[in-house]
Amino acid sequence: MRILITGISGFVGPYLARHISKTAPEAEVWGLVWAADPAKAPSSVQQVEGDLTNISSLTTALDQVRPDIIFHLAAASSVASSWDHPGRFLEVNAVGTVNLLEVVRTLNVDATVVVSSSAEVYGSVPTDQQPITEASPLEPLSPYAASKAAQDLLTAQYYHGYRMSTIRLRLFHHTGPRRPTQFVASSFAHQIARIEQGLDPPRLAVGNLEAVRDFTDVRDVARAYWLAATRGISGDAYNVCSSRRTSIRRVLDMLLALSEVEVEVEVDPDRLRAADIPCLVGDHSKFSDTTGWQPQIPLVETLSDLLDWWRDELGNQFHPPTQ
Repeated sequence: MRILITGISGFVGPYLARHISKTAPEAEVWGLVWAADPAKAPSSVQQVEGDLTNISSLTTALDQVRPDIIFHLAAASSVASSWDHPGRFLEVNAVGTVNLLEVVRTLNVDATVVVSSSAEVYGSVPTDQQPITEASPLEPLSPYAASKAAQDLLTAQYYHGYRMSTIRLRLFHHTGPRRPTQFVASSFAHQIARIEQGLDPPRLAVGNLEAVRDFTDVRDVARAYWLAATRGISGDAYNVCSSRRTSIRRVLDMLLALSEVEVEVEVDPDRLRAADIPCLVGDHSKFSDTTGWQPQIPLVETLSDLLDWWRDELGNQFHPPTQ
């Protein structure tokens, strides 16, 4: 079995590669890496260069690998940044996905393609209609969400139009060690770790603490991708979430409880979104009924691991180990 992961050097990619190596050790795992940044793929993964915005490079890469399963994780993923670069987000997320699917089609690659969509496609759903099911309409509020909604719909079109085996995963918030700091829980953990080590004054910058989100551990998400590919139904979309309602304020409180520092919390206007969704909580019952997946890791464990990772990262950065 040959497997190709786009976005292998991103947040979820290494976790997915590790999960596959444990679950299907016989699988040959390849990672699509951008030519300008090829060095971040896990050492156990074979690298092939390609660019989602360049069909020629994708054709060469897929013709070389001829995968049985493609996990399409590569994306421009920051909601905040999408307001400044909407065209780039559409190019990477929507057009890039079409390019990938077109190459799969034209090369006659017989692969199941699992595409990473987002819960942001649902927009602002009234609280009395939550948790959100896959039947909810797509009403994106940000350029990022619009690009992912286009990606989601185009992926479905390739199933309906060409009978290509595609599956869409609508990921709600997920976090854990290695999460970049533009995402809220990791931003908090990074700031706390820096304050603990005396690198910053005891002030913590925040955005909207009243927003409610649905957090899942990245390691549970990695399991979800594999189960989607091996047990999911072609053409379907599935929510991947914990179905736990957690305010951003609660996330901050949990992280602070894992530390002994006392901080002054300050609202940073730059961290407030132009169109923020007050509540985003999903229903994963369709995915669980189909694949048997359940979220397993408690949020406090996820946040503890995230904070410890940042402590180690900053310790390694400022106090490198002796040889």
